[in-house]
Amino acid sequence: MGAQSGPVLRVALVGAGFMGRAHSHAWRTAGSFFDLPRRPELAVLVGRDRERADALGAGFGWREVSTDWRDVVARDDVDVVDICTPGDLHAEIAVAALEAGKHVLCEKPLANSVEEAETMTAAAAAAARRSGTVAMCGFSYRRTPALALARELLAAGALGEVRHVRAQYLQDWLVDPDAPMTWRLDAAKAGSGTLGDIGAHSIDTAQWLLGSPIRDVSAVLRTFVPTRPTLTEQVGLGGRGRVEGEREAVTVDDAAAFTARFATGALGVFEATRMATGRRNANRIEINGTLGSVAFDYERSNELEVYDATAPGPAGFRRVLATEPEHPYMSAWWPTGHGIGYEHGFTHQVVDLVRAIAGQGEASPSFAEALQVQRVLDAVQRSAADESRLTSVALD
Repeated sequence: MGAQSGPVLRVALVGAGFMGRAHSHAWRTAGSFFDLPRRPELAVLVGRDRERADALGAGFGWREVSTDWRDVVARDDVDVVDICTPGDLHAEIAVAALEAGKHVLCEKPLANSVEEAETMTAAAAAAARRSGTVAMCGFSYRRTPALALARELLAAGALGEVRHVRAQYLQDWLVDPDAPMTWRLDAAKAGSGTLGDIGAHSIDTAQWLLGSPIRDVSAVLRTFVPTRPTLTEQVGLGGRGRVEGEREAVTVDDAAAFTARFATGALGVFEATRMATGRRNANRIEINGTLGSVAFDYERSNELEVYDATAPGPAGFRRVLATEPEHPYMSAWWPTGHGIGYEHGFTHQVVDLVRAIAGQGEASPSFAEALQVQRVLDAVQRSAADESRLTSVALD
């Protein structure tokens, strides 16, 4: 059972949607299972829709609810600003919070452009020098125990020299051409589509596991459904629905595929799509080295497949159930063999952030690390836009 000591850490969370729920749960839960040097207090929840924010605030025990993030980040009774908004607001909120001396947690991808990410990274560095503030980007899949175990194996050299990285992130929630328009399909709000939404996770995971940045890419992007039905409030029904006959242009990608070369020389193959019929959240990565391999699929998130080419006897991958107390994060949870789920990655993220704020470890991924992911996203988009590099195949 966790314990919380030291001063209170007063949290303001900006965003009352899907990620706002996940982060609210994490801030509420972390101190109940992990020993924390500071006690998180759910101080203020900020949302554009007051009714929606009030419901989320009441459900998770936020002390206050506001619709004005500018007022909240300037308050003296806020220590941490947690940003869970669409990407077009990340830079403005983060920079304002850092300049106000707040610690910052920002959802991924860090920004909608390299320029914004550079501004945020510079602001984080300046704030750290000025007042010791901590800034971290929310690539929560890093905190999955099985993936963190893979990182330990790679760092120990268990795979030898890495030659191949094979990453896929497959979802299907946009397969229906009449699925309604959302902000995630609007480049002005999201920056990019599948690439930035889920492809960014694969990029971060791969670079983190290898400890090596991606050096160059060759990419294609596709938008399979160019328009979507307009999403609107249905008066009197308390929910959202479609306006029949009205459609909006989709301005982002539905799918991305690219090859990559890492600074180490390893070859990477990446695929991200929200059009993979039947795949709900297949976040997969396999890494092949001279001495062995590891493979992970988030649809079996408590498992890691490990192949040791140096072991005697019959060859083959072995299944490691990453629920032992010696595995990353697992000593705080349930008895061996009792798995954990999606929400736990966000809890682990809060734990690592709070400890970093207290000087007990580094905040990773830092904004500088997230900037490197942003640069890869930008390179993929530029590569896909340059169709002159494509080599035609004779069809007759």
